[in-house]
Amino acid sequence: MSQPDKVSALSQTDTSLARVLEDLIDVLITRGVIQFTDLPEAAQAKLLERRETRASLNDRLQLFPTGDDNDLV
Repeated sequence: MSQPDKVSALSQTDTSLARVLEDLIDVLITRGVIQFTDLPEAAQAKLLERRETRASLNDRLQLFPTGDDNDLV
């Protein structure tokens, strides 16, 4: 594998690893192992930004309401 191919392969895993780390942080916070405020302010800001972005994407991609069946047309 050439050097550019190796760099590309590594870059492709960065996104999935970032998601794994976000999930791990969420689990640690939920279980009380760490507090969100224990993280550096820069990390808090990045995590909040990603959460907001994911939430807005979820809202846009949701094709059917998640409430009761009365919401369906």
